[in-house]
Amino acid sequence: MTKADLVARMAHASGWPKTVTERALRAMLVSIRASLKRGEPVTLVGFGTFSVGRLKPRAARNPRTGRPVAIGGRVPRFRPSKELKQAVR
Repeated sequence: MTKADLVARMAHASGWPKTVTERALRAMLVSIRASLKRGEPVTLVGFGTFSVGRLKPRAARNPRTGRPVAIGGRVPRFRPSKELKQAVR
């Protein structure tokens, strides 16, 4: 499913125009992104929790140049809720 498909389904389910639905979805995604950037978890009851995790720094090599590169830092995480896990089964 693409973002356009999701907007179409949300618009149909809510009865809102697609433009309003797309604006609402975009606002939700921007809010989630901003919260994660501040390090705050976002919990959507019945869906899951978005949070920020840390990767331990490790050394790797760039395959083109062979130069060492440091990998690590903050990464987004998602933990599905029990209800979402059961719905997918």
